[in-house]
Amino acid sequence: MEEASSATAYCNHCKRQIPSANLDLHTVHCKRNLERCNLCGEMVAKTRAEEHYEDVHSPINCSLCGEDVERELFTLHQGEKCLQRIVTCNYCDFPIAAIDLDVHADQCGNRTEMCIPCNKYVRLRELVSHNLHCHNDHGDIIGTSRSQVPHAQGEHSHGGSSKRKLLVTFAVTGIAIIIGTLVLQKRSPT
Repeated sequence: MEEASSATAYCNHCKRQIPSANLDLHTVHCKRNLERCNLCGEMVAKTRAEEHYEDVHSPINCSLCGEDVERELFTLHQGEKCLQRIVTCNYCDFPIAAIDLDVHADQCGNRTEMCIPCNKYVRLRELVSHNLHCHNDHGDIIGTSRSQVPHAQGEHSHGGSSKRKLLVTFAVTGIAIIIGTLVLQKRSPT
């Protein structure tokens, strides 16, 4: 008796193994109520097929670039693919749109800094190899004029400038949004 109850049969509609004793009832229910999603192959209730598409497959509009992106790829798009996502310049730690980074980094990397130990001006893009070649350093910026002399804005080291610039950017953006909101509220008819 236990062998008969543990036997299974294959449902041609949902492509699953079903206990043989339940196959007829399952097949009728399965064909009447379920359909296979054309995009992911998942079995979905016919009454919820549209909802399944909206929740799982419908494209999402990226608020940064305006591109419609498949829902499954949206996180990847935001983190790595969107040309309008904010990235940081390797040379100055300035936040900038990814689409503008190459031009900015090309110009920024061509700026020079005085290497204090050897008293030479070195391009920022060549600073790591300069330190490795001339000072046997492992890539850390040592003894440049930037790290020795405070910046005009009062920044005293290269390390803290990234966070400080990012906070200032967020603060200025927040203030601009608040001012813009107030101006629009005054202009709109009540």
